[in-house]
Amino acid sequence: MLAVNNDFQSVCDKLTSMSTEDSNPRNSYSEDASPAAETGVSQQIRDIAEVPAVEVITTGAVHLMSAAAVKVGLADDPNAEDLKDLDEARKLITALAGLVSAAAPEIGSQHAGPLRDGLRSLQLAFREASLIPDAPGKGPGEKFTGPVN
Repeated sequence: MLAVNNDFQSVCDKLTSMSTEDSNPRNSYSEDASPAAETGVSQQIRDIAEVPAVEVITTGAVHLMSAAAVKVGLADDPNAEDLKDLDEARKLITALAGLVSAAAPEIGSQHAGPLRDGLRSLQLAFREASLIPDAPGKGPGEKFTGPVN
């Protein structure tokens, strides 16, 4: 499992280095309907409009990967086992597989390749962590990716 964890960490590091701090707008929405708040929302909309689709897609995928890794038990934390929830991990991995499969033709192999690698690492980690193995092609996300072994 250590090799899968290291592979996953390597993929996450590559993906997070693709984004810049400036291209990730922060959500500072306020219930305040004052003109200043409306100006802030308008600025946020302009900021989001400047972010390329590939950045939004890869950022979403990295969030899904990170959450799935924690739920599979790959967290770099002393109580990682307590955070493990394979039912939740299955949902996250399946969502990630759908996103990666649908987005790959649009974002190109430069971005899709690392996403696919991370997805595969998560699928293998899930298979290893599961007490009852899924049939080939029935694991999380495998309806989108095909069997992983």
